[in-house]
Amino acid sequence: MSELSRENEQHIDIQEGSAANSGALPPQNEGSTSAVAPLEVKRIGNAYHKKRTTCIIVDTTSDYNVEVLKQLGVEVIHFRYVGPDGEHEDDLWTSQTPHDFYEYMRKNPEARFTTEAVTPGTYLEIFENAAKEGTPTLYLCLSEGLSSTINSARQAAEMIAEKYPDFELYVLDNCCDSAAAELLAIEVVRQASLGLTAEELYAWAQDARYFVHGYFTLDSLHWLGLGGRIPPAAAQLGGKLDMKPELSYDTNGSLTLRGVCRGRKKALRAILQDFRDNYAHDSSLPLGIVSADADKDADWIEAQVRKEKGCEDVAVIRSSVSPVLGSHVGPGMVALCFWGVDRREKLSLTDRIARRVRKRGVDEK
Repeated sequence: MSELSRENEQHIDIQEGSAANSGALPPQNEGSTSAVAPLEVKRIGNAYHKKRTTCIIVDTTSDYNVEVLKQLGVEVIHFRYVGPDGEHEDDLWTSQTPHDFYEYMRKNPEARFTTEAVTPGTYLEIFENAAKEGTPTLYLCLSEGLSSTINSARQAAEMIAEKYPDFELYVLDNCCDSAAAELLAIEVVRQASLGLTAEELYAWAQDARYFVHGYFTLDSLHWLGLGGRIPPAAAQLGGKLDMKPELSYDTNGSLTLRGVCRGRKKALRAILQDFRDNYAHDSSLPLGIVSADADKDADWIEAQVRKEKGCEDVAVIRSSVSPVLGSHVGPGMVALCFWGVDRREKLSLTDRIARRVRKRGVDEK
């Protein structure tokens, strides 16, 4: 990756952990995630947890608030990561708290955490169970811009199509990550509750995913450098100069560098400015604030958002960055996610050309 710069957006690849068995949610470890307002949980329970004709599968890389996730009534795939003490399942902070996980990273800055793509065999088992049940199924997957895992899911889906030709199975690239994907899943479930079929849900989500925004900053570039996501020299220089990046993701779901700020507070203010510039001003849709053991900064962002006109009573879902994503970004990440303008309208000139080339190739086939 080239040196960090203010002018050019750069892509950062992340490979996530392999999936474990999907299933029921584990009990929540007390204090493991920032609380969401009980009223918001009730709203989701009333509006989203209705009988529907589609099985919806999600995974733990969307950094769900567990109480909200319970209300959605979806099937969850638990991804895995490897730390210095061996392999672990992302169990939604049941076996440890976010503070314990990220405090360990702070105290052991040279400790390595790794993740791997999910295998087609794992997905095949999950999808075959759904096929045997027979309910049309939609899987919302971590973006291809961050991981090769979705290719495994697609391979498994092709095998299922051969074995169960009448079974409806759709694999969607979220084209976003973390709590932004959580917001997408919440609305997918709501649309299913309103009567959309699996095919209609897939078509709806294909368009809707481009209206979900996420902007975040990191406390340190160290973990990106340690994992090879940026040159170690760039990470060291950023630390010495107190450089804090503001990041987002493009329409392919790849992480992009929007700018570099001198100091944490300036980076947080940059996130707020992107919120002002892109927010849809629809208070019926919740916002998401997620952090990697950075609750004070998350509190500050929420307080600032509520000062914006029309946002005084907007529902805010708070959650913690999963250990799978946290393994790459380290402690101190904080993000603001929301529904906003169509991200495709803000493509750069070169991205617009690339999109036209890809479309031409599809049309010629």
